[in-house]
Amino acid sequence: QVQLVESGGCLVQPGGSLRLSCVASGSIFRINVMGWYRQAPGKERELVATITYGGSTVYADSVKGRFTISRDNARNTVYLEMSSLKPEDTAVYYCNAHLIVFGSYERQYWGQGTQVTVSS
Repeated sequence: QVQLVESGGCLVQPGGSLRLSCVASGSIFRINVMGWYRQAPGKERELVATITYGGSTVYADSVKGRFTISRDNARNTVYLEMSSLKPEDTAVYYCNAHLIVFGSYERQYWGQGTQVTVSS
């Protein structure tokens, strides 16, 4: 059974920085793409950033230049470094992974989410 566990969400002041982490565990053969999505109250879940196994990245326009996604393939971990945070970054942040379990095919998995609140 695969699990994605996020950590690092908290209350931070506008202009501040925060680092989110997500660890994938289970009988994982390979994680092709890892990413972060977020959902603010009353809004749909949206892409924040993704990163491939080889390190290619995609960012939402709203976070370009402020957020950096990275991953450690040996540890099945993805990070999201967030800086210059704004109140509109407030949301539940979800980890996402497209991965292959031993003896199976690629599937998509989600973490349980971690709350990020940007407020003074």
